Amino acid sequence: MSTPRPVAGVICCTRTVGIEPAQAVMNRYVANAMKYADAAALLVPSMPDLMKASEVAARLDGLMLTGSPSNLDPALYGEEIGDAPGPFDAARDTMTADLIKAMLDLGRPVFGVCRGLQEINVAFGGTLRRDMSEEGAPLAHHAPVEVDFNAMFDHAHRVDLTPGGVLARAFDAEAATVNSVHYQGVDRLGEGLTVEARAPDGVVEAVSAEVNGAPVLAVQWHPEWKTERNPQSQAFFQVFGRALRGEPLPPPP
Repeated sequence: MSTPRPVAGVICCTRTVGIEPAQAVMNRYVANAMKYADAAALLVPSMPDLMKASEVAARLDGLMLTGSPSNLDPALYGEEIGDAPGPFDAARDTMTADLIKAMLDLGRPVFGVCRGLQEINVAFGGTLRRDMSEEGAPLAHHAPVEVDFNAMFDHAHRVDLTPGGVLARAFDAEAATVNSVHYQGVDRLGEGLTVEARAPDGVVEAVSAEVNGAPVLAVQWHPEWKTERNPQSQAFFQVFGRALRGEPLPPPP
């Protein structure tokens, strides 16, 4: 009899379908991420008024925080800004903050992509900056607004991996070329987080931690985009699969 695969929770966003609110996850976060993690997925609604994070966390082997068009409310990291750029997803803000704590209290892994990295940084007491695509910046972290969807994900730059870090070991490399589709990013690094990668302009592009024996790993880019074409993206989700099974992450060389 085969051993059951681990179950990864995948957070949902609040979207509008027609005129109705809905819970949604892009297929690529399930089809691509779980393929290489070799795990089953359970979608977790961002509906904190109807369910407690602790109820959900106890049933999961790990958590994947996806990217999203929405931004975190700046009030979550201590900045009251009336004209902060949206869109916002208050229900997801609440649900992910509670889930991160619940999962780590249980010693279960939390991985993040794009918005997921930002949620993790804020959960660890960090802050965000909102100027990652300004014209004239040393490095644009988002494609021009006029390009189409595919071209947006073609926008890429190099990141330097921290020597001996989880990603450097998993990728067996010193650097990676990653897509860059974010308007916001890390400003002050959260307490207890370790930098795993930086862009050439110094912006933090990946972080890691260990809490109660549970690995935390998040990247600012989108490894779930065309994963089948990128061995490093595959390796990211393979590390997630190891974490879900309680296996050691890639050892130092």
